[in-house]
Amino acid sequence: MCTVEKRGNLFILTLTGDDEHRLSPSFIASILKALSKVKSEASPGSVLITTSHGKFFSNGFDLSWAQAAGSVSAAAERLHHMVQIFKPVVAELLSFPMPTIAAIAGHAAAAGFLLALSHDYLIMRSDRGVLYMSEVDLGLTLPDYFSALFKSKIGSSSVRRDVLLTGMKVTGEPAVRMGIVESAHEGADGVMKAAVRLGEQLAERNWNGEPYAEIRKSLHPEISRLLGLPEKVFSISKL
Repeated sequence: MCTVEKRGNLFILTLTGDDEHRLSPSFIASILKALSKVKSEASPGSVLITTSHGKFFSNGFDLSWAQAAGSVSAAAERLHHMVQIFKPVVAELLSFPMPTIAAIAGHAAAAGFLLALSHDYLIMRSDRGVLYMSEVDLGLTLPDYFSALFKSKIGSSSVRRDVLLTGMKVTGEPAVRMGIVESAHEGADGVMKAAVRLGEQLAERNWNGEPYAEIRKSLHPEISRLLGLPEKVFSISKL
């Protein structure tokens, strides 16, 4: 489901396979395990790049698994379960002790969009792939931490309106103009090369991961509180 490769100071976390990378309980557990591995091996100058195989970065929660529960109420319980167990993934990324980059080589929808948005930098393809929040089209409400992350990461209220209330499918170049992603590039290879180039530039700064994570959390206070992320205070002697 996930692999981690270390290239110098760069950790490459890949969502493997040619499927939609649906965020089932087992897939979510696999992502958390991979993030834990990266964090355990982190050092000053480390950078995380998350990418994927195939046409999809991630197509969101595994709704087929939820619907297989056999009743409307049981399906709702399974969906709620995925919402709850995905929350630690977002919390982990917002408190991760290094810069993070999402190399989005395919479609990122619903919780898959949120997974990408939880990174510091987003890079997309210019020729293929969309960012799409499907909840309004499916008749689903947004969990509180979804709304809070969008509010924190996307400054324009009109962009949030178009993405969340109209179900706009945003491709690469428009996503750059809307301020959602850093840049858009031709093909999956172009996205990965751009992500590695940015990662190497960030790694050269040789930042200490813990202060970096604390500064990131301070930039996103509402979502950090919702996720229950603690604040750490660093003394002068520790710097």
